[in-house]
Amino acid sequence: MQDVTREAMEYDVVIVGAGPAGLSAAIRLKQLDADLNVVVLEKGSEVGAHILSGAVLDPSGLDALIPDWKEKGAPLNTPVTEDRFYMLGEAGAIRIPNFPMPPLMHNHGNYIVSMGNVCRWMAEQAEAMGVEIFPGMACSEIVYGENGEVRGVVAGEFGREADGTPGPNYEPGMELHGKYVFLSEGVRGSLAKEVIARFDLQNGKEPQKFGIGMKEIWEIDPEKHRQGSVTHTMGWPLGNNAGGGSFIYHLENNQVYVGFVVHLNYENPHLYPYMEFQRFKHHPMVAELLKGAKRVAYGARAISEGGYQSMPRMVAPGVALLGCSVGMVNVPRIKGNHNAMLSGKAAAEAAHAAIMAGRASDELTAYETEVREGAIGRDLKKVRNVKPMWSKWGMLPSLVLGGFDMWTNTAGFSLFGTLGHGKTDAAATGLAKDHKPIDYPKPDGKLSFDRLTNVSFSMTNHEESQPAHLRLTDPDVPVSVNLPKYDEPAQRYCPAGVYEVVREEGREPRFVINFQNCVHCKTCDIKDPSQNITWVTPQGGDGPNYPNM
Repeated sequence: MQDVTREAMEYDVVIVGAGPAGLSAAIRLKQLDADLNVVVLEKGSEVGAHILSGAVLDPSGLDALIPDWKEKGAPLNTPVTEDRFYMLGEAGAIRIPNFPMPPLMHNHGNYIVSMGNVCRWMAEQAEAMGVEIFPGMACSEIVYGENGEVRGVVAGEFGREADGTPGPNYEPGMELHGKYVFLSEGVRGSLAKEVIARFDLQNGKEPQKFGIGMKEIWEIDPEKHRQGSVTHTMGWPLGNNAGGGSFIYHLENNQVYVGFVVHLNYENPHLYPYMEFQRFKHHPMVAELLKGAKRVAYGARAISEGGYQSMPRMVAPGVALLGCSVGMVNVPRIKGNHNAMLSGKAAAEAAHAAIMAGRASDELTAYETEVREGAIGRDLKKVRNVKPMWSKWGMLPSLVLGGFDMWTNTAGFSLFGTLGHGKTDAAATGLAKDHKPIDYPKPDGKLSFDRLTNVSFSMTNHEESQPAHLRLTDPDVPVSVNLPKYDEPAQRYCPAGVYEVVREEGREPRFVINFQNCVHCKTCDIKDPSQNITWVTPQGGDGPNYPNM
């Protein structure tokens, strides 16, 4: 792509991503100094359009940031009233009692929320304080300074043709420069990935681990609705094929969130995470709940699961990584939004202190220290062994040993030390010849649905004339390598039907990328066994338009 000339705007802090981490940082900066010049850039068509989370929210992050959030009308309307945990078999379920669970697993005091709506509310608070928020502004490039420091980002480039050349309505976008740049793009953000590689921030840390989370919103029979009820399951249908489980959260208005998570370190390349989710809804317990119900939304998103030992260094000259750009999810609790908020607050405080001291474009080491030694580090350190135990020893042993480890960690020690994860999720993929294909039932159109039908419920749209934002390093690899070795798993791990292997009589198979379907989950960037797919931002405003996820 040819060089273009862009105008530049100067800010004190440039924040990429209007999720809980980025918005918390913006709010805290303005709390500390109303005169700071702060901008938030969001690739979604509006704040919240690309936010997908479970979500049961631990309000500790919000308490620390905006203590009077209740009086200010934060949309935390459904306190958790009951916790249920089940082990599923194909035809039945065993409820696991709550009393053996470590205290950190209890949801008392937490809220069932739409994080999209929480972020919309946070954006209102930020704008009222003078933060500039620009939705529909995808950040496509990092701007580096003369000494290699991160100086800013390029945002708002539009109108390139499919081959990458500027079209007739081309807009070059702008450079937004800051004394500090915060990357809060969520899991596997494209700019964060670049920064981690350029500054070798993962060196000395365990590889990051991921899951794919899929979620539907259903309107159910009012007689079956139990507002505030939280249910988690493990076991069927995944069995020994993969780690993962489900969640069912009863929020207001007779709606439930039905979600399913598959850990992406599975070996069998024939596994089809989306169809595991669809099959799950046919379990008698779930099918009865959804009988006569109406599905109203669908979406999917990768989840960072590596935890404490997988967090990269979070700072480099001029830049800090926030929230899920680092990976701050407490896996057994299935919660990371509170830590994202706390990370935004900590980054803001470090940047404010630096700016007041006349500094700029250096490393905000105080931020990293606070994350690792403060509330976030304490939260994640207690559960650091749960995920590697599950990966190494399977579900049942990890339940027992992980529970024991969490109990001992409440006293400040672990008999296991800190376990490692070993290989990446891509490297965990086994050869097709070593694993049996899995026969999945055909969706019935009532409880289960094909991918393309469900993607229409994510309100996803991409301008078709732009370059595909899913880039192949080598276009031949999908057919020449992945197909014979792994039966090209991109056909299955993508929850939106982006990737196809097209077979036509008398012709070689073709690998087709339907990027218009992409819901920005980033699974392909993570799980492709050849690491041949790179996810980059499409034009601003493109992608899903989630209503209440």
